[in-house]
Amino acid sequence: SAVMQLRNEFKDVFEKRHGVKLGFMSAFVYAACIALQRVPAVNAVIDGDDVVYRDYCDVSVAVATPKGLVVPVIRNAEKLSFAGIEKEIGRLGELARVGGLTIQDMQGGTFSISNGGVFGSLMGTPIINPPQSAILGMHAIKDRAVVDEKTKQVVARPMMYIALTYDHRLVDGREAVTFLKTIKEIVEDPRRIVLDI
Repeated sequence: SAVMQLRNEFKDVFEKRHGVKLGFMSAFVYAACIALQRVPAVNAVIDGDDVVYRDYCDVSVAVATPKGLVVPVIRNAEKLSFAGIEKEIGRLGELARVGGLTIQDMQGGTFSISNGGVFGSLMGTPIINPPQSAILGMHAIKDRAVVDEKTKQVVARPMMYIALTYDHRLVDGREAVTFLKTIKEIVEDPRRIVLDI
């Protein structure tokens, strides 16, 4: 995909400029924040008899540690650049590995992302982290046979399945598909970020 090309082309200069490696998670967190703002029900929460719509994206990202998975929160992720997201993932990941995360580091997320692909998962259904309304599941990147739209030839392309588990009391199928489609479009063509489309 274009994100893979972007990463391969700019990873060295990105690391030199920002002091952090350019991974894939920043693209998905960034895309998720755009999608959360466009489809606010996915970022909402039921509070008693009320539905609370949030205008910020506190994204919980699952991190593997020797003692199991933890889910620290990237606060106000919608305000961060790719570099800011990567730095925060690195900071939280290091705290997780050394057992330095606090309860506050793991509370208050508005949306979660889980990357089962790092463990080889091709498809799965992540479980919602209450009181959140949804969680995005990322899976392994594998070459798949696809038809090239221009040449109509079957070619091998890297593909990742993504899944959205959501609370149907807040999110309907149309909203869920719109959310996933937004992420897909941004990851497949990051130029959409610059053009805000």
